[in-house]
Amino acid sequence: MAARPMLLAVSGVKNSGKTTLIERLLPLLADKDIRTAVIKHDGHGFTPDTPQTDSFRYFSAGACGTAVFDGEKFSLSRRASVSEKELIAFFPDADLILLEGFKNSSYKKLELVRGGVSTSPVCDPETCIALISDFELITNLPLFHPDSVEDIAAFIAVYTEKGAHDD
Repeated sequence: MAARPMLLAVSGVKNSGKTTLIERLLPLLADKDIRTAVIKHDGHGFTPDTPQTDSFRYFSAGACGTAVFDGEKFSLSRRASVSEKELIAFFPDADLILLEGFKNSSYKKLELVRGGVSTSPVCDPETCIALISDFELITNLPLFHPDSVEDIAAFIAVYTEKGAHDD
């Protein structure tokens, strides 16, 4: 286990496949004994609970936050501003935290560049450690096809093992 979680953003323009890639990576990282948490930033707003759930009803009635838990998990929803740095503190047992989005951040990142939604990388080249694309790109960075999920997971495992933390 890392002394503190590694941080790695999975970035790209809207609809480039970030969520799908993370979903496909998670079981492969788990198979490598890398405990991975995910933090997603949604700049468009989201509904913290779905209609007809108790927590949604509490929000509708005016609660500023709700917590739901059972013997194996909990969910906390609160109407307040928060940064990813504050959320990272919720995952002290993680080896790796994947940050979905964060394309304009200083975090190290994997960037998805997908035909039909983007034609070239949009992230600062100084922050990218690899590109993932379904077409050829001229780059000095490692380049993976989106379907090469096993290779991407292996790359992340090596990165995580090296322990290159962002501060």
